[in-house]
Amino acid sequence: MPTAAKLMAAISFAVVGWVLANYYALNMPDAAAAGPIREGAALVGVVIGWSVMGNSVGKGYVEAAGSGIKTAVILAVVALFLLAMTEMLENSVRMRYEDAMEAILAVIDTMAKRSQALLSLGVFGTILLGGIVGGLLSENVGRRWK
Repeated sequence: MPTAAKLMAAISFAVVGWVLANYYALNMPDAAAAGPIREGAALVGVVIGWSVMGNSVGKGYVEAAGSGIKTAVILAVVALFLLAMTEMLENSVRMRYEDAMEAILAVIDTMAKRSQALLSLGVFGTILLGGIVGGLLSENVGRRWK
């Protein structure tokens, strides 16, 4: 059921996803080839914010801050997974894999390689502060407009 808290969670975590992707793209070894990663992360932020944080509203501000951090971590992992899936699909169209199992393992390998760019202060700060702010905003809107 659509609520104002879910809408606020979707908007705030879209912003968190966009900022997270900006910091991630700065740390990528091939930053020029980042492509539409920012827009994709913002779209993932909308979906994750709506479904994860939107359902966690109504338990108090401390729980909302924790749920916001949890939502931001899930956002980062799902965005990284989708980035690896996109790269695998591009490689599979070019016939670089012999079978389906090799393609599936390539997704895991790509996620492991691309996760190195997540290890920066900007990414961790965005996950921590963005998650807390997004969670508190969603909780506040949930209390104001029921």
